[in-house]
Amino acid sequence: MASQKLKKAAHAALKDYMGLDEDELLLVVSDEHRSEIGYALFEAGKKISTEAFYIEMKTREFHGQEPPDIVADMMKMVDVVIAPTTMSLTHTRARRQASQVGVRIGTMPGITVDTLVRCMSAEPDRIQNLTEKVSRILNNTSIVRIETKAGTDITFPMKNRTILSSTGILKNIGDAGNIPSGEVYFAPWEGKSNGVIVIDGSIASIGKLAEPVIVEVVDGYAKKISGEGEEAQILAKILKKAGDDGRAIAECGIGTNYKAEICGEILEDEKVLGTVHVAFGNNISMGGNIDVPIHIDGIITKPTIYVDDDPIMINGKFVFDY
Repeated sequence: MASQKLKKAAHAALKDYMGLDEDELLLVVSDEHRSEIGYALFEAGKKISTEAFYIEMKTREFHGQEPPDIVADMMKMVDVVIAPTTMSLTHTRARRQASQVGVRIGTMPGITVDTLVRCMSAEPDRIQNLTEKVSRILNNTSIVRIETKAGTDITFPMKNRTILSSTGILKNIGDAGNIPSGEVYFAPWEGKSNGVIVIDGSIASIGKLAEPVIVEVVDGYAKKISGEGEEAQILAKILKKAGDDGRAIAECGIGTNYKAEICGEILEDEKVLGTVHVAFGNNISMGGNIDVPIHIDGIITKPTIYVDDDPIMINGKFVFDY
């Protein structure tokens, strides 16, 4: 039976962040490793909405892998979908098609009870205000450069690329994003990013890192992946599954959630205030052109972020008030 804290967090996710109404249909999509949270959301949903449905599928092998066709079809037949799953459905065709017909979708890849309870206690307005401020800055930017004392030094050309804000507040028709959330992200221009990325926080599908992973990027692709630990080899193998475009630079994002902590699950890790994340693989969902069945994020801690040579963050601290 779900704890009172989990019940409260599940209710907040559906009511405060997704705006679930009593006249709407809810579908909870989960898997065998996230069933505790999935069922807590189902129970909360039954008390709020006209009808709630719960479906449990086999755990996907990697982030971005499509759900079964029957799940994809059901996602298009309701008003709201919330998906506490082990692997992310965010960058799938099923999610995009459901969004196109107006379904509101909250994805929760790798969600844990601790993450849900901790992050649902955040003040939504506080996260929203910072997220929108960072988004406004990036909307007028041509090039983002990331540096860290650990060795990251990379540029992301992104002039006129769509800037996306994710606050976790999904109350409008067709809204889609992570819950919990708090990030601003974009797809850099394909084939134009160059430099070195030192991932020292965590990596999706791998978890918290014992040793940094070094990625050398040439013309928008990870040409070399190295590191003293086994994590570098694991990352290389994961990306190889999707072919050459699995190594493409797909995304650069900035965390804006003050409650989030690096815990080894990318859902929360990429939202941590004072971090940057870089993803490889699919970026169709964010205005890019790379369509492969994989999307893998890596977290960079304590970054210095330059927008057109002006710093907006130094060693993980924004230079402005918020």
